[in-house]
Amino acid sequence: MAAVLTMATVTGCSDDDGERATASASVPTGLDSFYKQKPSWKDCKDGFQCTTVQVPLDYTKTSGEKVGISVIRLPAEDESDRIGSLLINPGGPGGSGTDFVRQAARTFGNDLRSKFDIVGFDPRGVAKSEPVRCNTGAQLDDFFATDSSPDDQKETATLAAKGKQFADNCKTKAATELPYVGTVNAARDMDVLRAALGDQKLTYYGASYGTYLGAFYAEQFPKNVRALVLDGAVDPRQSSTDMLIEQAKGFETALRAFAGDCVKAGFCRFGNSVDAVVATVSSFLTKTDQTPLKNTRDSRKVTESLATMGIARALYVKEYWPVLRQALTQAIQNADGTMLLTLADEMVERKPDGTYSTQTDANMAINCVDKPNPPDLKTYGKSATEAEKAAPRFGPFVVWGGLPCVYWPVQNQQQPKPITAKGAPPIVVIGTTRDPATPYKWSQSLAEQLSNGVLLTLDGDGHTAYLQGNSCITDAADKYLITTDPPKDGTTCR
Repeated sequence: MAAVLTMATVTGCSDDDGERATASASVPTGLDSFYKQKPSWKDCKDGFQCTTVQVPLDYTKTSGEKVGISVIRLPAEDESDRIGSLLINPGGPGGSGTDFVRQAARTFGNDLRSKFDIVGFDPRGVAKSEPVRCNTGAQLDDFFATDSSPDDQKETATLAAKGKQFADNCKTKAATELPYVGTVNAARDMDVLRAALGDQKLTYYGASYGTYLGAFYAEQFPKNVRALVLDGAVDPRQSSTDMLIEQAKGFETALRAFAGDCVKAGFCRFGNSVDAVVATVSSFLTKTDQTPLKNTRDSRKVTESLATMGIARALYVKEYWPVLRQALTQAIQNADGTMLLTLADEMVERKPDGTYSTQTDANMAINCVDKPNPPDLKTYGKSATEAEKAAPRFGPFVVWGGLPCVYWPVQNQQQPKPITAKGAPPIVVIGTTRDPATPYKWSQSLAEQLSNGVLLTLDGDGHTAYLQGNSCITDAADKYLITTDPPKDGTTCR
């Protein structure tokens, strides 16, 4: 069973609610000390600088407990030509923005790096920002290995027990944090970061879940937006389970694209047509459900759930497709799941020593509090059945992965709604036509919802488009971020 990286939505507030004008930008009442703080930057190797920015744990109690948000930046290369900061969120929820920027900052274009500080941050509850930690490595190993395609009531009961245990662990170890880790507070934190960085308006790149965080920021603070690029968008209007079903369908689309690529390359060992390759993968997963695979790394058995996770990880990035062909060959011919397990571990950030990053716990904590969840196992099971019909290989895996939210100690009753960000300048939404994790239709939908949305399309494969090497996408996004001049709505790159 897997906590697939999913997205979230919450109801926003108007940009002028409880705010007053200042010389730079409006500051919500009672938050002067947070907005006016001056970060103390320190060198943290290889040209990067690091700091911590303080935000309230609870924005309704600004004099109460604080949360330290970990921030990293690669300073602009030309201080005399500097425009400001480019704030980045790589997705998840639960992904570390500080790790992402340390790894990827220098892959941004020369013009961007010349004019902007490239800035990453760990949202509250994530990585270095007072993370939510609920489960041990052994507990997560057990959670991910659990059969996520139950064939009878006994297997369903086992799934339910594992989901409830996950929720109970978080209630025991992180009860104080759980009500406050959602997107609503992360978006407010971003405005504090904007002010602390010295920017009157926000320039931002968000990928995957980061698109929702960015869109929700624009909904709350439309007048503080300078330029937002939202890459691999989500549809804020969808319910939690509808979103999972659509995501599962996206993985099915990507699997067929992988199959077509295998056939086109020649000598495809899994079949001579797309349907034949998909049938081979289906048969393999069915067999693995009955007889888990060995692996040569450790004592774990590679269950159907872990094998599915490994396949899903490789579908995120087209450059991984040759690796997936090797992994499936190893698994099908030799009953050896080592390569698939390595891919699965990469997806959930499991380390060789058996420990995990905070990604899984934070991902579940944020998703579960961001929107309403089904009230019981029976209701949730209906969605899983619907998912299996729509996406036979990935539907159960994706949908059952969110089951802990049914038992979560903090529930949100606010229904999903469109995000319009009325009053914001043009916002560029990038969608990839065969994106496995955030289906293209979500980018189309978000661009339509935004009162000033601009859709930029990559006709291609893989999760998200920017930084994937397509010069048409990169040039259009960079020009917009530098000049605020968006590409023509409906532009398609190939």
